[in-house]
Amino acid sequence: MLSYRHAFHAGNHADVLKHTVQTLLLEYLTQKDKPLWYIDTHSGAGVYDLQGDYARKTGEYVDGIARLWQRTDLPPALQHYVEQIKMLNPQGELRQYPGSAWIGKQWLRAEDKAQLFELHPTDFPLLQASLGKSRQVHCYPQDGLAGLKGLLPPAPRRALVLIDPPYEQAAEYVAVVKTLKDALTRFPQGVYAVWYPQLQRLEVERMLTSLQKLPVKGWLHARLTVHAPRADGFGMHGSGMWVINPPWTLAEQLRTLLPYLCDVLAQDTTASWELKHSDAE
Repeated sequence: MLSYRHAFHAGNHADVLKHTVQTLLLEYLTQKDKPLWYIDTHSGAGVYDLQGDYARKTGEYVDGIARLWQRTDLPPALQHYVEQIKMLNPQGELRQYPGSAWIGKQWLRAEDKAQLFELHPTDFPLLQASLGKSRQVHCYPQDGLAGLKGLLPPAPRRALVLIDPPYEQAAEYVAVVKTLKDALTRFPQGVYAVWYPQLQRLEVERMLTSLQKLPVKGWLHARLTVHAPRADGFGMHGSGMWVINPPWTLAEQLRTLLPYLCDVLAQDTTASWELKHSDAE
């Protein structure tokens, strides 16, 4: 489990979807004049060097953020996300890519806090270094699925919880559902965003079926497929976001955003997108 390093995948198509949805959620939630906690169960290293050995070995960002960050036809729902990438690269060359923890910190107001988990012993100090010292940011060197329980319910009774484990082991799919069941008993009004990879594994669809059965007021499911599954079964061909208690604005934003991302990030003619939410049923 500790073999996973997100630096190999930073800025890829899955990051684009995940961090765009994260940005839209934070943009909405910080409009209300009440304190908010941002909780990240798998924070990673904070910021990633796209010209470093890890990112250059796979080059996944080339078919992800590199296709977007200098476009002039971005829909409104993508603009704040891309602005964050440009802020991290003020010289105009795409070299750095922010992880979810860095993005979360950018949206903190004076009354807000970020609670960040990262278990990997190499990535944890990188996370701390990339975010700097702040009374608003708390980093924990532990598994976020296990640590989330101790933070709920949050003191301000408002929080966005991002759950995005590496899914290296089949047990992680079950653990996500189990963690959410417990979290919802402690804090049912929270906004929970679950990222998952599209893989040729039964565990993925089983997890999605279980998520839909959770006792919640509302949910939203966005899926972006960028190419057909490979014949050897290796690698992910897309990704998805499952949001519990989504803002009422999110479905309409994604209805415009997903077709655009599908067109720009497509790697073959089978690329597709899907949007479902509980209100539409």
